[in-house]
Amino acid sequence: MSDVVDRLDEAGNARPYTVSELANALKRTIENAYGFVRLRGEISKVTRPPSGHIYLDLKDESASIAGIIWVSRARSLSIRPETGLEVIVTGKITTYPGRSQYQIVIETMEPAGEGALLAQLERLKKKLAAEGLFAAERKRPLPAMPKVIGVITSPTGAVIHDILHRITARWPCRVIVWPVLVQGDQAAGQVRAAIEGFGAIAPDGPVPRPDLIIVARGGGSVEDLWPFNDEALARATADSAIPLVSAVGHETDFTLIDFVSDLRAPTPTAAAELTTPVAAEILAGLEDLGGRLGQAVDDAIGSRGHALAIAGAGLPRPEGLLAGAAHRLGVAGLRLSGALRSNVERHGRQLAGIASRLRPGLLTSGVDVRSQRIAQVGLRLPPAAGRRIDSARKDLNAHAVALNLLEPKAPLKRGFALVRGANGRLAKLAADLAGGEAIDIEFRDGHVAARVDGEPPFALTSPS
Repeated sequence: MSDVVDRLDEAGNARPYTVSELANALKRTIENAYGFVRLRGEISKVTRPPSGHIYLDLKDESASIAGIIWVSRARSLSIRPETGLEVIVTGKITTYPGRSQYQIVIETMEPAGEGALLAQLERLKKKLAAEGLFAAERKRPLPAMPKVIGVITSPTGAVIHDILHRITARWPCRVIVWPVLVQGDQAAGQVRAAIEGFGAIAPDGPVPRPDLIIVARGGGSVEDLWPFNDEALARATADSAIPLVSAVGHETDFTLIDFVSDLRAPTPTAAAELTTPVAAEILAGLEDLGGRLGQAVDDAIGSRGHALAIAGAGLPRPEGLLAGAAHRLGVAGLRLSGALRSNVERHGRQLAGIASRLRPGLLTSGVDVRSQRIAQVGLRLPPAAGRRIDSARKDLNAHAVALNLLEPKAPLKRGFALVRGANGRLAKLAADLAGGEAIDIEFRDGHVAARVDGEPPFALTSPS
């Protein structure tokens, strides 16, 4: 009433508003009356300009209201606003005087029921699947024997204790825990930052880089697990530089990161078992392999020894191999001795044949002739030439003496005789003569004709 009185002029007429005055008055009135509202409706006309703000409409069967989400709030929403999604939002009603339009400034947003959440999840799954983020060829194998395991989970829940207990009991390795919220509007962002943080650790830095990552959370309702259906978190999981295992909820619970991770574990405890071997089993396996290897070596040695014994049995004895060669060597030795004697005798006969044609007179006549010539010119030779002639004379006399020793008929003077066959050839062996052959026997003082009695070989008789 006082406001009406205040706007009366002196004549008692109501003073007119300006357009701005009325728009601002309405703005104050609406904001005072609806400073906080909780509103349910279906999202439509979603717009995302480069500024990062989100503009949308909320509608039901008969009405619609514009809504805006400032960029500072858009980053912390637990769900992604999409056309057709039924949601419950909280915020305040305000007006936009420039267009005489009222709208709601949205602070929080949540699905208006499990059905709406699941519908949004299916849309996200189809979108990411179409991009190939679920493809089996993108899945990376986990390291068989990890040295460092990174765990992203709440540091206060039972999940981390279960994981640490199972890993410690199975495999000696280092576990690095990255504490995060696993429920609420900030959970998705913290888990995403943890995945990227583990991937940013340098392999040779002061903090060891994990060989694999486990993202874990216990069971809960669809709303409790909804942060793990965040699209940005799913993309960070797919882009992780380190193999990642998702272990969110119970065996029947599925979230979006289960489809993009390298391996989905039904429970956090199962994740610890799937990512670590059992050290005792490995040691037992090594012992078994060592025993089998030793047995295989023994069997191989025994088998080859048996095969060698069989092969050796078919080989001749060394004595047998050498017996033939030894016999041949003995025969050759005997033949060699006879051959040597035969060779000496053959060369002796050749020398005797040659010597029979030599006469001392051949040398002495030459010596005499040359001596006369030397005597004739001796007076004219220099002393050095005379000395050389004397030396040559001495050598010539020595050769003459040697030649006399080789004179074929010299032995005749000592009582020996030369026997020649019918062809006049000197007979050096009894075998050179045939039975009944006419022979010539030369003595010192003449020749005697004779004939061979009997057939060779001729027996040698000793003088009585």
